[in-house]
Amino acid sequence: MSQVHLGGAPPETVLPGAGAEQSAALAAASGDRRAVSEVASRWPRYLDAWAELAELAELAEQREVVTAYACARTGYHRGLDALRAAGWRGSGYVRWAHEENRGFLRCLDALRRLAGAIGETDEEERCGVFLRQLDPDWDRRQVPGPVQDA
Repeated sequence: MSQVHLGGAPPETVLPGAGAEQSAALAAASGDRRAVSEVASRWPRYLDAWAELAELAELAEQREVVTAYACARTGYHRGLDALRAAGWRGSGYVRWAHEENRGFLRCLDALRRLAGAIGETDEEERCGVFLRQLDPDWDRRQVPGPVQDA
């Protein structure tokens, strides 16, 4: 997506969408951690797969918080790489309204929750601030997921 910044509001970045094969594979794997792991290993840049892995580990019977945190952090860093490749320069909006951005935002939100779960309260706070900078409507959005405590 090409960006033109005419002043006023910050620029907005929209990530490239997932391919049909990726989306279909993740939909077929939904809820099955092993199958979702295979999707993430086949397409390691597919942010929705990392978000799904983090959420599944967070919801696991034994709440595998460290595994969930690692998956969320991986998706977050891969998402930053994707944002930069899409023209984002460290500021501007990355809104939930664009479905293509949701994998990254889910990873960032999971990282926020899970940082808090392991006692990294400064990281939890930074992630919360970052979410609201990327999408000022973040606190008002309705996101399906394991925890709705934005």
